Amino acid sequence: MSTFVESIGPLKDEALAAIVAAADLSQLEQARAAFLGSHGKFVAIMKQMGTLPKEEKPLAGKAINQGKAEIEAALAQRKSDLELKAALPKEPLDFTLPGRRRTLGKNHPLTQATDDIVKIFRKLGFVVADGPEIEDEYHCFDALNTPADHPARDTQDTFYTQSANGAGNNQRLLLRTHTSSVQIRVMKSQPPPVRVIVPGRVYRRDNADATHNPTFQQIEGLYVDKNVTVGDLKGTVAFVFRELLGEEVKLRFRPHYFSYTEPSFEIDFSSALVRKMGKDWLEIAGCGMVHPKVFENVGYDPEVWTGWAFGFGIERIAMIRYGINDIRLFYENDARFLAQF
Repeated sequence: MSTFVESIGPLKDEALAAIVAAADLSQLEQARAAFLGSHGKFVAIMKQMGTLPKEEKPLAGKAINQGKAEIEAALAQRKSDLELKAALPKEPLDFTLPGRRRTLGKNHPLTQATDDIVKIFRKLGFVVADGPEIEDEYHCFDALNTPADHPARDTQDTFYTQSANGAGNNQRLLLRTHTSSVQIRVMKSQPPPVRVIVPGRVYRRDNADATHNPTFQQIEGLYVDKNVTVGDLKGTVAFVFRELLGEEVKLRFRPHYFSYTEPSFEIDFSSALVRKMGKDWLEIAGCGMVHPKVFENVGYDPEVWTGWAFGFGIERIAMIRYGINDIRLFYENDARFLAQF
């Protein structure tokens, strides 16, 4: 047996010893690279085979392949052992501790309704966005093309904070009146196309009664792309509400005015649930094509991009779904009411 073939055995033993000595996956990778890597010792010795006499090459090749196979098997076994070790808890478990108990309670009915709405939008490729509940006038009004003398900006409609300005500018701070402010933040933070939904709490100076509350939940959808039309808006709205409230749902669109959409529509809704409330139609949402001025405010070219937006109150959806006639029940934390859901 040639000196070359005899040298392969000790090299293999050296590699196996390094594998066994590896204390973690990092050290194991170092051992693999040292022997089987592109600059490893086994690669180096294989390059020397070209210098061997022709009659010695078969025996040398066989020895190298056998040694390499043993090393690879040892690497796989050691890797499995180290991965198992890494997965084990660092401290011993106390098996005398009580087992995991079932979660107490249920999701609030408004949370249940929000989760269902989000799932429907996710089917259409929308992602969830979020933003601050304490906003400045720019994001809540100015960027949304709402003029300074608009009634929504009056103190009898909006909760302004005591702080005189926000983020080092002259903008007054307020509790956001709609989740549309997040649309501005999203569009300013990324180029089109955009496809987001924005669930969240909003605030308005409404006296608490059976259908109004100073704070309520709203969800808003925004879709911006090339060649988006009113037809896309109507199709999306129809799909969402039929998934949410049943196939028998009927919708109608009435012309309306919103400062941040043009054209704008109110959406009325009719179903067996609405008729049980003694009504033929119930206003359920507002929508429209994003106003070109809003696109200009966020740096989008209105000659290239079009889009739609619509929003609705989650309480209104939950009241229809569950046959509830007083919005205040959602916020009274009466366990007898909440236990029904």
